[in-house]
Amino acid sequence: MILEEKIYFWLLLAIPVIVVLFLGLSFWRFRAQRKFATVEMLKHLIPDRSWFKPILKLVTICVAIVFIVIALVNPKAGTKLETVDREGVDIVFAVDISKSMLAEDIAPNRLQKSQQLVTQIINNLASDRIGLIAYAGSAVPQLPITTDYGSAKMFLQALNTDLVSSQGTAIAEAIQLAESYYSDDSQASKVLVIISDGEDHEGEAISMAEDAADEGVRIITIGVGTEKGGTIPVKRNGITQSFKKDNEGNTVITKLNTETLKEIADAGNGVYIDGTITANAIEELQDDLSGIDKVAFESQQYADFASQFQWFLGIGLFFLVLELFYTNRKTGWIKKLNLFNE
Repeated sequence: MILEEKIYFWLLLAIPVIVVLFLGLSFWRFRAQRKFATVEMLKHLIPDRSWFKPILKLVTICVAIVFIVIALVNPKAGTKLETVDREGVDIVFAVDISKSMLAEDIAPNRLQKSQQLVTQIINNLASDRIGLIAYAGSAVPQLPITTDYGSAKMFLQALNTDLVSSQGTAIAEAIQLAESYYSDDSQASKVLVIISDGEDHEGEAISMAEDAADEGVRIITIGVGTEKGGTIPVKRNGITQSFKKDNEGNTVITKLNTETLKEIADAGNGVYIDGTITANAIEELQDDLSGIDKVAFESQQYADFASQFQWFLGIGLFFLVLELFYTNRKTGWIKKLNLFNE
């Protein structure tokens, strides 16, 4: 499903405005009537007036607005699934989500910078397949190899430092998990992009990178942070309460470990990229990827997208017309049933 004109969703703000106006008008009318008669007297003066019908009219109008707005957005759905030939490489992104990635020595913080980097990289890809891994003290799979860039960006934005309970930087485990992502049947080139500050790395990352390189995996590391370092804020409701301290009560200063990331990249037949400036990092990565042989592979995707707005427009107009038939008088047969105790 594709939403063509998402800007029209702003028109839904008309619904709360209409509700507020309705409540204000109802309150004003009630106060005005009370100046001339009590509630019991009003029931005798206007016995056929329905107190439920105005609410029903309001709900009907709001439902009509929802469907008309959806029609304006013009949702499109694929009418058939077809197999297409694509050419590219298999790229797995391994994103560090350890607590040190919350340091704000690079704006807005290291983790959000990493998310921005990967998002921009994905936006600049053409037909490559991508996967996603998150890691801290251990590595956890997020998204298998796919051509669905939209899902990849959705999973990417959901990353946070609470996804993995154990702390550390298990780059070795992330490399090992990434190797399981690549299909043995695929001839596509294998690329692993590790985004990290490289601090507190655990395990045999260098030897694991060499083993992965022997299996044809090219490892590219992107460093996020500064060598000067920064503190790790402890926040509550978005407000910094304190800064992370070590066992001796000293404020922790976390620094970018470029040497480790460079060693991993060298062991993995790849390159190290400074992620400080997003545009430069993307350009360097694209230059490196351009030198990798691309392999043709088949991929299934929906095609022949057709507009579906007419269904929503029809339903919206139906509710608008329906609202015209509502009056403020009680309905005869419903009045006899007295469903609403009117």
